[in-house]
Amino acid sequence: MYLHLGQSTVIDDRDIIGIFDLDITSQSFRTRQFLNRAEQAGQVIYTNRNEIPKSFLLCAGQKQVEQRVYITTLNSNTLARRAENSRTVME
Repeated sequence: MYLHLGQSTVIDDRDIIGIFDLDITSQSFRTRQFLNRAEQAGQVIYTNRNEIPKSFLLCAGQKQVEQRVYITTLNSNTLARRAENSRTVME
Protein backbone atom coordinates (compact mmCIF):
# COMPACT_ATOMS: atom_id res chain seq x y z
CA MET A 1 0.00 0.00 0.00
CA TYR A 2 0.98 3.62 -0.18
CA LEU A 3 1.33 6.28 2.48
CA HIS A 4 0.50 9.93 1.84
CA LEU A 5 3.06 12.25 3.50
CA GLY A 6 1.49 15.56 2.60
CA GLN A 7 1.33 17.80 -0.46
CA SER A 8 1.81 15.46 -3.43
CA THR A 9 4.24 13.03 -1.79
CA VAL A 10 3.24 9.37 -1.62
CA ILE A 11 5.55 6.48 -0.76
CA ASP A 12 5.32 2.70 -0.70
CA ASP A 13 4.84 1.77 2.97
CA ARG A 14 7.02 -1.32 2.49
CA ASP A 15 10.03 1.00 2.10
CA ILE A 16 9.61 2.56 5.56
CA ILE A 17 12.41 1.75 7.99
CA GLY A 18 11.31 4.19 10.68
CA ILE A 19 9.10 7.16 11.52
CA PHE A 20 10.65 9.71 13.88
CA ASP A 21 9.40 12.77 15.77
CA LEU A 22 11.70 15.71 14.99
CA ASP A 23 11.10 17.44 18.36
CA ILE A 24 12.41 14.41 20.23
CA THR A 25 15.07 13.05 17.90
CA SER A 26 16.64 16.37 16.90
CA GLN A 27 17.90 16.77 20.47
CA SER A 28 20.44 14.04 19.74
CA PHE A 29 23.75 15.07 18.20
CA ARG A 30 23.85 11.82 16.21
CA THR A 31 20.44 12.42 14.69
CA ARG A 32 21.35 15.96 13.67
CA GLN A 33 24.60 14.63 12.21
CA PHE A 34 22.71 11.90 10.33
CA LEU A 35 20.23 14.40 8.89
CA ASN A 36 23.03 16.78 7.86
CA ARG A 37 24.87 13.98 6.06
CA ALA A 38 21.69 12.83 4.33
CA GLU A 39 21.04 16.42 3.23
CA GLN A 40 24.58 16.74 1.83
CA ALA A 41 24.18 13.42 0.00
CA GLY A 42 20.96 14.62 -1.64
CA GLN A 43 18.85 12.00 0.12
CA VAL A 44 16.44 14.40 1.87
CA ILE A 45 13.04 15.15 0.37
CA TYR A 46 10.89 17.87 1.93
CA THR A 47 7.14 17.48 1.51
CA ASN A 48 6.55 21.16 2.34
CA ARG A 49 9.27 23.75 2.91
CA ASN A 50 6.76 26.46 3.87
CA GLU A 51 5.65 24.93 7.17
CA ILE A 52 7.47 23.75 10.27
CA PRO A 53 8.49 20.07 9.92
CA LYS A 54 7.25 17.71 12.62
CA SER A 55 8.66 14.33 11.66
CA PHE A 56 10.90 12.45 9.29
CA LEU A 57 10.77 9.01 7.73
CA LEU A 58 13.78 6.91 6.90
CA CYS A 59 13.05 4.79 3.84
CA ALA A 60 14.94 2.19 1.88
CA GLY A 61 15.76 3.11 -1.67
CA GLN A 62 14.74 1.23 -4.74
CA LYS A 63 16.29 -2.21 -4.63
CA GLN A 64 17.73 -1.33 -1.19
CA VAL A 65 20.56 0.62 -2.84
CA GLU A 66 20.02 4.08 -1.42
CA GLN A 67 18.11 5.41 1.54
CA ARG A 68 15.83 8.42 1.47
CA VAL A 69 14.75 10.75 4.25
CA TYR A 70 11.34 12.40 3.94
CA ILE A 71 10.79 15.45 6.12
CA THR A 72 7.11 16.18 6.59
CA THR A 73 4.81 18.51 8.46
CA LEU A 74 2.64 15.62 9.62
CA ASN A 75 2.88 14.30 13.16
CA SER A 76 4.78 11.01 13.60
CA ASN A 77 1.79 9.43 15.38
CA THR A 78 -0.48 10.31 12.47
CA LEU A 79 1.96 8.76 10.00
CA ALA A 80 2.38 5.62 12.11
CA ARG A 81 -1.40 5.24 12.36
CA ARG A 82 -1.79 5.68 8.59
CA ALA A 83 0.92 3.11 7.93
CA GLU A 84 -0.68 0.64 10.34
CA ASN A 85 -4.12 1.17 8.78
CA SER A 86 -2.77 0.53 5.29
CA ARG A 87 -1.25 -2.77 6.45
CA THR A 88 -4.52 -3.79 8.11
CA VAL A 89 -6.41 -3.14 4.88
CA MET A 90 -4.03 -5.47 3.03
CA GLU A 91 -4.76 -8.40 5.36
